[in-house]
Amino acid sequence: MIYFNSHDPFYKSPFGAVKTDEKIKIRLRVNIGERPQSVSLRFWAGEQELRVKMTQEYDQELFFCEFRVPSEPVVLWYYFIVETRGGTIYYGNNKAQLGGEGRIYDYPPDSYQITVHRKDYRTPEWFKDSVMYQIFVDRFCNGNDDGSMNPKKGEIVLHKNWDEIPEYGGVNYKANDFFGGNLKGITKKLPYLKGLGISVLYLNPIFEAYSNHKYDTGDYTKIDPMFGTMEDFRELCGTAKENGISIILDGVFNHTGSDSVYFNREGNYGSVGACQSEDSKYYPWYRFSDHPEEYECWWGFKTLPNVNELEESFENFIVFDKDSIVKRWIREGAAGWRLDVADELPEQFIKDIRSEVKKLDSDAVIIGEVWEDASNKVSYGEMRSYLLGDELDSVMNYPFRSILLSFLHGGIDGDRFKQEIYSLYENYPKETFYALMNLVGSHDRARIKTVLGEAPVEYNLSLDEIAHYRLPEERDRVADRKLRLASAVQMTFPGVPCIYYGDEAGMQGYKDPFNRGTYPWGHEDQALVRWYRELISLRNSSDCLRTGEFKLAYCANDIISWIRCIREGKDVFGNVRENGFALTVINKSESGSHWVEVDIIEGEFDFLYDALDPGFILPIIENKARLHMHPLQCRILMDRKAFGVK
Repeated sequence: MIYFNSHDPFYKSPFGAVKTDEKIKIRLRVNIGERPQSVSLRFWAGEQELRVKMTQEYDQELFFCEFRVPSEPVVLWYYFIVETRGGTIYYGNNKAQLGGEGRIYDYPPDSYQITVHRKDYRTPEWFKDSVMYQIFVDRFCNGNDDGSMNPKKGEIVLHKNWDEIPEYGGVNYKANDFFGGNLKGITKKLPYLKGLGISVLYLNPIFEAYSNHKYDTGDYTKIDPMFGTMEDFRELCGTAKENGISIILDGVFNHTGSDSVYFNREGNYGSVGACQSEDSKYYPWYRFSDHPEEYECWWGFKTLPNVNELEESFENFIVFDKDSIVKRWIREGAAGWRLDVADELPEQFIKDIRSEVKKLDSDAVIIGEVWEDASNKVSYGEMRSYLLGDELDSVMNYPFRSILLSFLHGGIDGDRFKQEIYSLYENYPKETFYALMNLVGSHDRARIKTVLGEAPVEYNLSLDEIAHYRLPEERDRVADRKLRLASAVQMTFPGVPCIYYGDEAGMQGYKDPFNRGTYPWGHEDQALVRWYRELISLRNSSDCLRTGEFKLAYCANDIISWIRCIREGKDVFGNVRENGFALTVINKSESGSHWVEVDIIEGEFDFLYDALDPGFILPIIENKARLHMHPLQCRILMDRKAFGVK
């Protein structure tokens, strides 16, 4: 028997990612019926590798080594080598490469990971305490008093009815239909958002562009006229700040629109664009193979020509100039940037953005769109280093979404949920893990309620059926209850919960453009809105749910549970916070009840109270919480102090 568990501090201490120059202790248990000739740890980064001999400990089965990680940020990989008289035995990561318990191999195995980040890596404290709300501006609210739409030139479609379905033209879809949502509308709804408990708004792109989604930037220096003016933006930022709400903008710097002041393929701008002349000052920004017809573009879309981000004049314009784009909008009131397709941006470009933005505002947040585990993402053949301390503060946590939905749909059980969550927890720096943008819905995915209702797969439906599909009553009820479970996970997990506009109101819809419908003002699912408001209030009032310790507890079959706590007045970052304890338990089964028993060693409690059901009181006997969970039920059990009970 050979055994190691990277999730157990007995075998690897400290747990998870570490700071540069930090000391690590690793143990391996070896019981193979003979004394091994040698036990060693092989670790490597890139082409550099080192083998460290492990020493026998007090327990003759245990071997250990201690070493300091490098003084420069890096991702280290390691596995174990046991030499015997009969040959070489290897011990490495499991086949799923999730960390935790590994396995024996007779050949060099899959490696474990250690993320080594800068000692001074810090993510903004205010952001870790936040609840986020994503807004697709055209579809949120029209703030004009008379309901009119702001003027816009070009070939566009204006909807007469706010409740219409977005245009869907199949291969001819142009994303050029508008409902009239604008910045004034967001300002108008700030009381609603504040009442919901929101403290950060992430806006899909707001700069001038042809489309309704604005990912085809026409002019980085201007608010799109459909959305309003610079004064409207300043008013939004100012009023939001007065209400304790920050604004994060979407930075689309990997490509521009072909219909832009910079490329100007359609000739709608007065500038000389790169498509019009090789003498254009913007020509070096793009990569032409045969000017003007053939050029590199994003995923083959001719309307989205790629830029060379490290071309000097482009990077100066976006990053380095005194009034560069990333600085200008921070000065105008933005609190940070979400970087579109971050895995397609050069590392140096992201580093430069971080450096320049943080010089201007050290508390500004930089979030990247990365769909995989961002600690070891390989993009275009290179491993990226987003989270080592000089690039991103946070990433869109699509792995969290995937793990949670797989669990709720029955694709994985509670034990696998635990393994996959701990894999992220192990790989991400703590500063990142507690700042992750924990989403379940977004503008790039079908509406979460539609997904949770197990709507038919799209290829079985016509385009018209997809556009008009709504869950039947029975599945709608199940989806509602599962959405409540998903939101409870969001609000009690480390990281920043992010609500896609309208998810809290029960919106449905398949993927783009049907996930981008208009907010149903006056037709919201008020019971669901109240549920979200209650959950967010609980999170906002409980330090332990934001920056408290995190430990997955009983996780098996249909059940997942975890503990959040703060003891001795300090959170996981050593900041002074109020003591608190919370145990969240989820039963995903649609028909089965389960008894659950959780060991609680984080505090001495006689009783725990359900924050969602004030009448429920759970006695704690011999530090054990034993409770019966009904189908599709969630309980958030907290100590007296969390409710102000004396």
